This record gives sequence, structure tokens and C-alpha cells, in this order.
Amino acid sequence: MNDAILAVDAGSSSVKFGVFALPAARDGELARLVHGQIEGIGVAPRFSAVGAGGETLAQDDVADVATQFDHQAALSHTLDWLVQHLSGQRLAAVGHRIVHGGSLFAEPVRVTPRVLSQLEALVSLAPLHQPHGIAGIRALAERLPDVPQIACFDTAFHRTQPAVAQLFGLPRELSGDGIRRYGFHGLSYQYIASQLPKYLGTDSDGRVIVAHLGNGASLCALRGRRSVASTMGFTALDGLLMGTRCGGLDPGVVLYLIEEKHMTTVQVAELLYERSGLLGVSGLSSDLRVLLASDKPAAAQAIDLFVYRIVRELGSLAAALGGLDALVFTAGIGENSAHIRQRVCEQLGWLGLKLDRAANEVHGPRIGTADSPVSAWVIATNEEQVIARGALDELLRARASPPSGH
Repeated sequence: MNDAILAVDAGSSSVKFGVFALPAARDGELARLVHGQIEGIGVAPRFSAVGAGGETLAQDDVADVATQFDHQAALSHTLDWLVQHLSGQRLAAVGHRIVHGGSLFAEPVRVTPRVLSQLEALVSLAPLHQPHGIAGIRALAERLPDVPQIACFDTAFHRTQPAVAQLFGLPRELSGDGIRRYGFHGLSYQYIASQLPKYLGTDSDGRVIVAHLGNGASLCALRGRRSVASTMGFTALDGLLMGTRCGGLDPGVVLYLIEEKHMTTVQVAELLYERSGLLGVSGLSSDLRVLLASDKPAAAQAIDLFVYRIVRELGSLAAALGGLDALVFTAGIGENSAHIRQRVCEQLGWLGLKLDRAANEVHGPRIGTADSPVSAWVIATNEEQVIARGALDELLRARASPPSGH
């Protein structure tokens, strides 16, 4: 029987998974045997799975009573399916995407009761995501009590940022308590950083900005393929306009909502996390595809604001880098929306970027002209690969050294 690693990304309404064969190839890449997801949890759950060759293995509804189908049920359904379809594989570990590692975790860690308690203490910093990651750990630990569970953190990649980039202008004692800029989408940025040499060659260690554009969106400035600045900060609310999140906001607005509108902190959180962003500005949808197809002025304005915030923050990160050598688009919108990429790139002419429209329409991978001083690219992200690789690395560390005491 062959060993494999299961990578799990439990979101607010979906569970994505991938199974990777061991051992790793010479370049460190793990061969993916199957991947898929259960989406629409709590609404209309639907399971899909794709094989190593891109063939559809499953695509069906999984529950008659959607409201009774939670994350634990989703993971149980996934495991049952995997047992039937991957009978020749033994799970050596399960890697989990955990959004917030706080100041404690800068690398993957095996989950123990103490670690789980520490992760729960960070729920308030990522209320949309952290509870689901923890639920995934608990559910699989119950089903697979003897299989190591490894937590991999979205914040860890940004720990290389200089101290000044992590500070807020707050009293020093608050910074000491952990109130600082953390940055997110780190697993995605880590994967893109690993792929840059394949596309950029010797320029891969230069000044690169990666645009992770999806329902959650952020930018990250890289130098030497390491994070030096990002648009998200203490929580995943900061920076760009997102599907339902507001992005950068004057803190005085929050005070106004509490003092003048008499909103509770729970109401403010629900407003900023779930009713703002593209959804709030358009009054129509959080889905960019719906907005692009709409003829409503508010939908167009929401798209305009989305692009404006991207371009403005790109300028900020370019300043932090002292210039720009390459721009990379990734994630759902970044990989699939030629319209958004075109609008962003055409507003970056002042940096020297020249868009190849024909290449952009077919999604690249190179979408800048050959003579563009700033190259532009579309590179698909693969967070599951990073999770699986992180889980494997932690397993190897544990075998090579005694327990850390976490």
C-alpha cells in the first residue's frame, strides 16, 4: 500500500481537498492523485472530484436536507468517497489550511490539544475562516485518530516582512500584545513564489507583485521571492475591495457606526465582513461575473472601485519595492478575468507595463509585450500543493527530532 497526504481547505461554505502521492519528486512537487470540493454547505451541498488527468470522477448532490449538512458531514462524505476510490493509498497525514497563526506559528505544526487551544484563541482575528479550519481538524481527528493532523498557516509566509512593515502607529505595548500586520493568502503566495523561476527565470528574485484576486483579494510584494509587504493587515478585512468585505477603511467609520448609528460590535462585524465589498457597493451580488453581465450603474461602479483599489495599492507596493519588475495575477478572478487584468494593466503604463491584449484574452501565461519593461503574467495557484508539502515537511521534522512541546 502506498502512502499519501490529504490536504484540506475548509472555507465558510465549502471544503476543498486534494490527495497527493508520496514520495515527492526531485523538485519537491507532490503528484496529485485527485482533488475536489463540497460547495454550498448549508444551502445546496454538491460534491465534485477530478482525477490526476483532469477527468471528472464525481459531480452530484450529496444531501437532501442541506441545513443538516455541516463541515463535519462534508468531511465524512469526502473520506467515504476517498476510501472507495483510493483503496491502494494509506493516509500518512492530513494537512489543513489555517488562516491565522498569530505571532506563535511561522511554519507548519502538528496539532496537539495545546496547539488546538492556541488556534481557538485566534478565532476573533479571522472569524469567517478560523472556526471552519478548526472544525475540519476536529472532524478528521475523530474519524482518523491515529493519523497526524498538520496545521499550515496563511500568515506564515509574511513573517519575513521587515519589522517596520508589520507595525501600526499604536502604543508599543499593543504591538507587544500581537496587534500588528500579519498578511494573509500566504499559502497561495508561497506557491507562486516557488513557480516564479519557471516563468521569470533570473528575474524571479527581483521586484515582483502578486495579485491574488478572488472573493477574498490581496496583493503581496516579493523581493528574493520573500514577502516584504502586503495589503492585508491584522485581519483579512484590510486592503482591497473584496466580494463581501470592505477592504481598507478609516477606523473612524467604525467608531461612527457604534456611537452614532448605535450598532453593536456584532452588527459592525457582520456589516464589514458579510454585507460590504462588491455586494454592498453594487447592491446586487458579490460575484464579479454577475456584475460584469449586469447593466446596472451600481454594478459598474462596484467594478470601478474594485479596479481602482487594486491599482492604487499596486502603486503603494511598487513604492515599497522601489520599482517593479513583474506583476503576476492569480486566484479565481486573477486567473480567469481578462477584463479585470486588462483594466488593471492599462492603468499601470506609468510603471512601464505594456499589455499584450491577445495573450491576455487567452490567459497568458505571459500577458505583457516582449518589450515591456515590466513583465506581466497569469500563473495558477495551488494552495493544496503547499499544504501537502508543509504536512510532509513537518512529518519529516518530527521523525528527525524529538517533540517540540507544543
